[in-house]
Amino acid sequence: MPSTVVHLAIGGVIAAALLGEEFDRRAVAVVLAATALPDLDTFAGLYLQGTHRALLHTFVLPAVAGVALAHDTRLRGVSRLRARWGARGTRVAWVALAALIFGGILPDLMTNGVNAFYPLYDRFFTFNGELLLSNQRGVVQTFVDLSTAPEQTTENTHYWTGVDPTRGAEPENVERIFPVVRSGFQLLVVALGAFTLGARFLEER
Repeated sequence: MPSTVVHLAIGGVIAAALLGEEFDRRAVAVVLAATALPDLDTFAGLYLQGTHRALLHTFVLPAVAGVALAHDTRLRGVSRLRARWGARGTRVAWVALAALIFGGILPDLMTNGVNAFYPLYDRFFTFNGELLLSNQRGVVQTFVDLSTAPEQTTENTHYWTGVDPTRGAEPENVERIFPVVRSGFQLLVVALGAFTLGARFLEER
């Protein structure tokens, strides 16, 4: 699973690409905070079993935020966000929403799953697989799997973290692992995020 460091690297790329003239330390901090927000449900899992990868990894969260943001900035006669923060606030808010989706939730969906519609529908989904072109089998894909596998829900699923290694109480000598990168590709993503943000900050000097 991607670590928070990997999520933040993706959020950094999004900030560098989309903030435009509003790019500065404060705006980047807001975007990175939105990116890291879903991983806070790690701590909720200590008290509500199964809610890590569910409580804040749900697409219901950005959907509600997106509707509220669109209503305020596009449909209201006077936008409260724009009245207080100007056009800058509106742009930063939309970029933060994009970072929440593409940097915070989707990387976990595409590795080992999230409870995508929690609490409206309690089931973990994973969008991971291969798309191949074979001279013998033609187009081969494994992203859509129609097999009848047992459903994963908050009742029977636990994603380990360094904060909460196992479901329930842990022994005193339990090993707590806090991943930073778990593959060469993840290391590349982190390096790309750091390089992209660094380059933008140098440009803004």
